[in-house]
Amino acid sequence: MITSVRNAKIADAVKLKKRAMRDRAGKFLVEGAKTVGEALGSGAPIEVLFHTDTADPLAERARAAGIPVEQVTEEVMGKLASTVTPQGVVAVSGFVDISLDDFPSNPASVAVLSEGRDPGNAGTILRSADAAGSGGVVFGSESVDVYNPKTVRASAGSLFHLPFVRNALVKDALVALRKRGAKIYAASAEGSLDLFSADLSGLVAFVFGNEARGLPKEIEDLTDATLRVPLAGRAESLNLAAAATLCLFEHARAAERGPRDILENVIAGAAHDIRSPVAATKNFAFAMLAGNPDEAEREAMLQGIVLDSDRLDTTLRMLVDAAGVVGGRLELQPERVRLAELIEKIVEFSRQDPDHPEISWMGEDLEVFADPSRLRNTILAFIEAEVWFAHEDPIEIRAGREDAGYWVETFRLGTRLTKANSDMLFRPRRPGSGGGGKIGLFVAKGIAESVGGEVSAEVEQGLRLRLRMPEPVGKATTV
Repeated sequence: MITSVRNAKIADAVKLKKRAMRDRAGKFLVEGAKTVGEALGSGAPIEVLFHTDTADPLAERARAAGIPVEQVTEEVMGKLASTVTPQGVVAVSGFVDISLDDFPSNPASVAVLSEGRDPGNAGTILRSADAAGSGGVVFGSESVDVYNPKTVRASAGSLFHLPFVRNALVKDALVALRKRGAKIYAASAEGSLDLFSADLSGLVAFVFGNEARGLPKEIEDLTDATLRVPLAGRAESLNLAAAATLCLFEHARAAERGPRDILENVIAGAAHDIRSPVAATKNFAFAMLAGNPDEAEREAMLQGIVLDSDRLDTTLRMLVDAAGVVGGRLELQPERVRLAELIEKIVEFSRQDPDHPEISWMGEDLEVFADPSRLRNTILAFIEAEVWFAHEDPIEIRAGREDAGYWVETFRLGTRLTKANSDMLFRPRRPGSGGGGKIGLFVAKGIAESVGGEVSAEVEQGLRLRLRMPEPVGKATTV
């Protein structure tokens, strides 16, 4: 039994309470029955285990694994431990962090701590990330040391289960995560996006700043958007660990609900899009029955009914297609389509609304192999988005040949959208989430991707929406 706090083994272990000595030795202290037990179960590189109780089962497990075990007095344990009331067991382990290069290739979510300084918060975030099924945690070089004894205790053993990176350059970490396709959100009390309505599909990296100062601007500028946790009560903000826990579990919930959430939004969005033309048609009919319109008024009302009926038909077709997108059961009916002729009809249809912005067709006269109804609805969805989210006429439509397929795009100058906001356009949106149709772009993207195509948005001086579609060999021609 070791009885002196001056014993060389004890002295070397106690030095590991300081970060500089941990860095030099590549070792850290693991304190408490729960955390030591998790370390033993994970196969962590434990070098020695100190205990006070002769019959301690953790000591027996360590001996069985070939790990040196030392019994010590209560006084010595008090020197080794960092808690007021030690649990009687402390181990020395080698570091267990990994490099950015070794980070999992496709983690579900990642927490990135830019300048988190509180060791309890850091340990809790590790524990929450583990519980939420996260892919791991990245600790920035300006953050608290993950091997701080309080951080290790607060992790409750998750430090030994979850991949994590230590001393990372946050900028490099975000670049690496973006290359893997991650959406990157900065957590902020004044965030532009609501956590519960943000797109949390796929790989998402949540970036958290300092408990008091938040994120440095140069780091926030590297993210796609700022994200806030909506607060219903009078509290101004959440503790860093609480906010991180909510973000990580909301990502896990979104992944679990996935198609169900999408379908709910599709139905709500379609109901909103249907309501306006139905109400307008009803009002026109009532006006014609109740009054005595002259010929010009009657013709205008009938044109309105035709226009709104067409909009209703388009929305219903999109609703059916949205169900196919969610369920993976789309059936396209391609045929030869004169692109210029199709777009001219769309332009003519749009001009029936006297308040509609001017549309300028500037594309090549192509014959493409496409489903005409779906292609028409895609272009109409593009135009509607340009009407609502850009504001300088005209709306330009272009088209051309590209590789083994074709492309069609719309562009309009003047928009307040950001890259993050433009990405949100392709999600089915609930009523109250902004203007424009709620499902058209979601359907357009789903249809294109079902056949290897692509729908994208660019925000630079204005809003550009582009459809790229492949064609079977020999099907496309230029007229």
